[in-house]
Amino acid sequence: MFPPCGTECHGSKSACAALDTTKDSRVSRLAARSAKDCLMSNLVLVHGAWHGAWCWARVLPGLRRRGHRVFAVTLTGVGERAHLLRPDITLQTHIDDVAMLIEAEELRDVVLVGHSYAGIMITGVADRMPQRLKHLVYVDAVIAHPGESWSSTHPAAVQAQRRAAIAVHGFIPAASASTYGLTGDDAQWVERRQTPHPGKVYDEPLHFDAARMLALPRTFLACTDPALPTIAVARTRARTEPGWRVVELATGHDPMISAPDEFEAAVLAAAT
Repeated sequence: MFPPCGTECHGSKSACAALDTTKDSRVSRLAARSAKDCLMSNLVLVHGAWHGAWCWARVLPGLRRRGHRVFAVTLTGVGERAHLLRPDITLQTHIDDVAMLIEAEELRDVVLVGHSYAGIMITGVADRMPQRLKHLVYVDAVIAHPGESWSSTHPAAVQAQRRAAIAVHGFIPAASASTYGLTGDDAQWVERRQTPHPGKVYDEPLHFDAARMLALPRTFLACTDPALPTIAVARTRARTEPGWRVVELATGHDPMISAPDEFEAAVLAAAT
């Protein structure tokens, strides 16, 4: 048993040396553990339209293996929560989904990662609780200006098509996985898992304080091969507006599926 801190050793020289070595070893282990804790980040991953937490399956093990705490949200009405799909789901419902996870898990210094549609959502979360966030990562995601909606930067033909579908069904049917540049088994896996997306969120505007956003570090992962047309405005904004760090990934719109290693590296760079 170790003597209390500051206790003098009265044994043999060899015993004292052994005790010093043991104490040094303990201190080294504690220092290493402390350093690891300092490097560890809280990562919250938010999927895009028609997806669910399932879409992060290929990157969760690697991110956790590196010592990070990782939480994958599934938004109300999609994924394994598709049974909750209803006409009154709003953008605020989805912002609440993310904000309440951060609150419930008592997370701070969060690296908040939003894919595609979730770009507008993580902007809303950042406006609500900027003090809880460390970095925002937009994965080929919507970059909204105050008062804009998910639909605001889409081509007119896409707007018309989606609004027509919402008028008939109340939701937006899933896009083809080929749209994301996926083929073969990857495309089939995504096609099986996708679910319709709540319709009301499409044209709902987001009002937020732009100054709060400018104060937060932001990274944009631009997926360029193939480049999804509905994200074209966001890519331009990330490259031309102040405060953005842009990382290009030579893959399609679902990099966590088609390029998991490159995706992990880009997110980890933002987390450190």
